[in-house]
Amino acid sequence: MSSENVQTKWGQFISLIIVFFFWGFVGSANDILIPVFKKVFTLSQVQSQLVAWAFYAAYFVGSIIFFLVSLKLDVLQKFGYKRTLSAGLLLSAVGSFLFIPAATMESFPFFLTALFTVGLGFSIQQIVANPLAIKMGSPNTGAHRLTLAGGINSFGTTIGAILLGIALFGMGDNKKTALSLEDIKLPFIILGLAFIIVAVFMNFSKIEDPEKEEEAIIKEKHTKFNILDYPQLYLGMLGIFIYVGTEVTIISNLPALLHTAEFGNVLEDAIAPFIALYWGSLMIGRWNGGVNVFDTSNLVNTALKFIVPAIAFGVIIGANIFAAHDVSAFYIYPIWILLFIGVSFIGGKNAGKTLMLFGASGLLMMVFGLVWPNPEIAKFFFISGGLFLSIMWPSIFDLAIAGLGKNTGKASSFLIMMILGGGVIPLIQGSICDFDISHPGGIFGITWTHFSYIVPLLGFAYLGFYGFYCPKILKKQGINHVEGGGGGH
Repeated sequence: MSSENVQTKWGQFISLIIVFFFWGFVGSANDILIPVFKKVFTLSQVQSQLVAWAFYAAYFVGSIIFFLVSLKLDVLQKFGYKRTLSAGLLLSAVGSFLFIPAATMESFPFFLTALFTVGLGFSIQQIVANPLAIKMGSPNTGAHRLTLAGGINSFGTTIGAILLGIALFGMGDNKKTALSLEDIKLPFIILGLAFIIVAVFMNFSKIEDPEKEEEAIIKEKHTKFNILDYPQLYLGMLGIFIYVGTEVTIISNLPALLHTAEFGNVLEDAIAPFIALYWGSLMIGRWNGGVNVFDTSNLVNTALKFIVPAIAFGVIIGANIFAAHDVSAFYIYPIWILLFIGVSFIGGKNAGKTLMLFGASGLLMMVFGLVWPNPEIAKFFFISGGLFLSIMWPSIFDLAIAGLGKNTGKASSFLIMMILGGGVIPLIQGSICDFDISHPGGIFGITWTHFSYIVPLLGFAYLGFYGFYCPKILKKQGINHVEGGGGGH
């Protein structure tokens, strides 16, 4: 049987996507910790963004270490995918348990060390899980499996903030606004135990290692690889850096924006619904992109493009209502969802066109967020950035590795390293926010924290440019069309 006709190993794949859920869950939990740490440790906004820096820098460091080790030893072939994945989960468990002494010592650097350790474990999991998901069946449906995994990842980001918010602040009549660092211990003890349970489950699961044929072919055809020979790759590396940075910075700095008098002085205990709506926006977009996985008629496909986002939005509202949050202000948000659906129809399945249109749309959302006179509406323009970022990852990735042939694996490792942008770009925006301390008069009639959203605006501008320019590069190389997978980081 040819590899193209291999059926997806659903039993194994369902076991694997648990890991994707954890990535999302912890990623959104960081956004709850940022305003909490800022208040408890009396940090500036740029200092609070070290939470994101520690977590995403770990991806870069972990990828570098893995790459250097792989020059001497093929880790995945020697130890197997399952054992390597389990090792990554156990390392993240160690990081979770480090939150206990960090809280006892009331040490912000210790908390950053704990987050960095969790991120190191995630970098190993990311390196293993992405190619493993692709290889669990036909190569032709590999992007589709990543689409489904991306949807689970987004589900984790959506409910992660809500559940951690409940764990830290309670809900309903028992809700509290003051927080002790002791309150952080129990959620991360539970998370650490969950990592261990999943690691044991993975180690004894029926997940099989992919065949080793590909490795032999690559060795036979080995030639010197130079990044500068592939403009689509080095521009794509910058694209991944900016994409992840833009995705993280919008939400990492949102609590500071909402805490300003201009946006209503929203306190730490009331931030979770907005974080859930932002990450839920990425879920809406990825679930919408996942509709293309199914072989349906044009009429059914069109109907699902509206029905699936409506269901995803219902999940967001339902989770918030369960947590006793007031979400009455969110009922206007379907306007932005409809705008997103309209753009997705125009973009179709072409990676370059999709990236260009979504980049331009995200740029416009940031512009409107900066100039809209009503802050109650302006904040939703910023949050809607999640919608337009949602399906960019596979488009950037597909454009960046197009035409690389046997060097695709090496290129992919360099692209994963660029997740570092999630730690760097929020620091840049946070430093702009801190001008409010020394220059309380603001700029252009708005606070510096509000103006700081010029950073994701510029991010969307580059991503739209890459979507426009990269197909021209590829066309010169004889590559005329690249499809996007519709998944997500």
